[in-house]
Amino acid sequence: MDSPGNRNYTTITEFILLGLTDDPILRIILFLIILCIYLVTISGNLSTITLIRVSSQLHHPMYFFLSHLAFVDLGYSSTVTPNMLVNFLVEKNTISYLGCGIQLGSGAFFATAEGLLLAVMAYDRFVAICNPLLYSNKMSTEVYVQLIIVTYMGGIFDAASFTVSFFSLFFCGPNEVNHFFCDFTPLIELSCSDASILAVVPSVTSGFFVVVTVFIIAISYVYILITILKMRSTEGRQKAFSTCTSHLTAVTLFYGTITFIYVMPKSSYSTNQNKVVSVFYTVVIPMLNPLIYSLRNNEIKRALKRQLARKIFS
Repeated sequence: MDSPGNRNYTTITEFILLGLTDDPILRIILFLIILCIYLVTISGNLSTITLIRVSSQLHHPMYFFLSHLAFVDLGYSSTVTPNMLVNFLVEKNTISYLGCGIQLGSGAFFATAEGLLLAVMAYDRFVAICNPLLYSNKMSTEVYVQLIIVTYMGGIFDAASFTVSFFSLFFCGPNEVNHFFCDFTPLIELSCSDASILAVVPSVTSGFFVVVTVFIIAISYVYILITILKMRSTEGRQKAFSTCTSHLTAVTLFYGTITFIYVMPKSSYSTNQNKVVSVFYTVVIPMLNPLIYSLRNNEIKRALKRQLARKIFS
């Protein structure tokens, strides 16, 4: 077969995102639903970040990590959702070659950073419950700042593997991406290049981060569970469990959807199912996380009441 270099071809300069559906009525309904979800996502995550910054009683490592989780969720949703909303309102939604690469890299960055943050938060809970007397030393300001830096560096590294692979691919047509955003798998299917190696590199880097984060979370919670079971006080057990339930819920939602998309055999689900699950982890989960943490965390609820009381009576 001829290589792209020795035959006539037209280089693709933009892609057409096919979106979720062609039904005009369903598109309007989905537009309104997802717009409401996105507005809740923005307000919920910005409120979480602001509340943690202004409330002195929330200036602890756990809430420091939570504020960064809110930032990552906000960035992840904003990478995909605005373009998806446009897709519902236009007949043909196009995205430039450069824009597609930026969206792909941004999505990889925020997704990897979220996974690493969940692992860091699991380690924080492990230290707080299993080594409470050493918590202030093991989770000092210097330590948790370093953990955040590692989190974002991991995101940058994974994003670089996706963007470099994408810009190394050659596209000569067709240019219709069967998705609502620039995901790597449908882009690989459109490539005219030999993508065998280029497709492996991002898979290896993403797989590495998933394995590492799942391992850290699993080990942390094994030790947490052992420690809780050894507690004699029922009240102490309940308090320890309550500090972990929000995080465990967020972990289950995030890794559950990733497992469905990337681990299950391709033959077991359709492209439409893939799109629906993708909506869940790119649009719905960033909205749910601040609700999960605020509704189940008494300190956040008390801090919110204090701030609201100050605003009302000031």
